Amino acid sequence: MTLKLYCFGESGNAYKAALALELSGLDWEPVFVDFFNGETRSEDYRKLNVQGEAPLLIDGDVTLSQSGVIQQYITDKTGKFGGEGADKYEVLRWVLWDNHKHSSQVGMTRFLMNFLPEDKRPADVIGFMQGRLQTAWSTLNTHLEGRDWLVGDSVTNADFSCCSYLYYPEPFGFDRADWPHIDAWLSRISDLPGWKHPYDLMPGNPSDRS
Repeated sequence: MTLKLYCFGESGNAYKAALALELSGLDWEPVFVDFFNGETRSEDYRKLNVQGEAPLLIDGDVTLSQSGVIQQYITDKTGKFGGEGADKYEVLRWVLWDNHKHSSQVGMTRFLMNFLPEDKRPADVIGFMQGRLQTAWSTLNTHLEGRDWLVGDSVTNADFSCCSYLYYPEPFGFDRADWPHIDAWLSRISDLPGWKHPYDLMPGNPSDRS
């Protein structure tokens, strides 16, 4: 049975799940969510996910939201990307760190800088968020020094979570050249067989991109 991932190309959180699905070998297909025109707030979508968010995975009778949960479901089905032995806790630690300290802040900053009308972009908020992101990128860059992957000897959900927003072209304060260990790590991930850029992996709204 084909898994269905409700997603859209502009969503870094959806990309975390889509990339794990694509590299897992599972049979899956994207279902476009028209986020920018309010689909996630619609009554029909809320029946699927009361949280009104994407991504959303449907596998037969199983319906799951939240990217980290979907990643774990993929791991449970395939045995991939979860970390070996006690490393599974380290994978979870980085997934939770990313959700709290990194992706949530990148997502907000990128949205404010690129997907709001220019006259409604709050400069003070953007500046504050970019300062917090510098701390997050410093943490990530320091951890990756001397490592190929965030946890263990192969790519895991920790990598998929933390890398997701960093491939997007829209400006939000991140420059790969400033973070050499992050830069090398992003190249290792994109060199994986089957890797695709988020805009190639998921359908989106090209007219809404800055």
